[in-house]
Amino acid sequence: MKTKIGFLMIAFIVAMTNLNAQDKAEVDSELLGLPGDNLDLYATLDLFQKSKTIEEFEASLNDEKTGINNLDLNLDGEVDFIKVVTQKEDDDFAFVLQVDVLEKETQDVAVILVTKDKDEKITIQMVGDEDLYGKDYAIEPKLEAPAVTANPAYSGTDTVVVKSEPATVVIIESEPIVHYIYSPVYVPYYPPYYYGYYPPYYHPYPVISVNIYFGRNRHHRNHYHGGHRGGNTVVINNNNTYNNYNRNRNTSNTVNKNRSEGKYKRDNASESPAIKPANKPISKPSTKPSTKPSTKPATKPSAKPATKPSAKPAAKPNNKPVSKPASRPKGGGKKRKN
Repeated sequence: MKTKIGFLMIAFIVAMTNLNAQDKAEVDSELLGLPGDNLDLYATLDLFQKSKTIEEFEASLNDEKTGINNLDLNLDGEVDFIKVVTQKEDDDFAFVLQVDVLEKETQDVAVILVTKDKDEKITIQMVGDEDLYGKDYAIEPKLEAPAVTANPAYSGTDTVVVKSEPATVVIIESEPIVHYIYSPVYVPYYPPYYYGYYPPYYHPYPVISVNIYFGRNRHHRNHYHGGHRGGNTVVINNNNTYNNYNRNRNTSNTVNKNRSEGKYKRDNASESPAIKPANKPISKPSTKPSTKPSTKPATKPSAKPATKPSAKPAAKPNNKPVSKPASRPKGGGKKRKN
């Protein structure tokens, strides 16, 4: 019986090991080995479509609870604040996601394009910045239902009532964010934040491993197509809006340097973010406790007791008793009057 149980345990451990190895290999195969691995554009675009305002989208994107933003471009071990800048031209919008890497360096992360054509049809696409996602990384919502086509060669007895219909797309016009930006009361949002100055709700939090991050957000990919999976077939709908944005695109020398030195990729793209959080917690506690407590207690307690107690008791008790009793009897003191 014990032998059978032991055999089953070994088989279970081997199976779990193989499963974990297979899952890790699958994750690594889908990772870009670029900073964009830590901001899933599928999850980001899904959040954008569900938001009611641009301000709400920006706040939710930077909320640790949503688990969408895991981007750390300056490699300080903490997730960067992403601000959303609005660019508008007639009925076309470009919502640019940006990170202030340093005081004088801004890096564009991605751009969300919302366009309306001459037939009042609205489309949404998202394009990742080339420095973070590689070239031509664009995604858009998937079709909700496949096209239905009647079979012209059907020879059965049943009456065919199905007509050929094109595929139906996600009804973008019904989404809250679309209602908001195309409403008469809409005012373009321009965030007042910059490097070192962030909204009160924002609290920096540590990055997590890409393996964990990818696992949390991979389900969003079922609702979109594009990216680099199986070859990108997404075509930008509004080249004018995208080209206008692209001409004023922001890039950071720090990001380019880190990327060229392989600091975002390391040995394995799925392990690089896991190394960074360990550096920050170790550096701060190790410097403050080791310097301050070791210097102050060692000098102050040993100096004060050694000098003050030995000097004061030796001087004062010897002087006062010898001088005062000898002078008072001779002079008569303050009680004598002439």
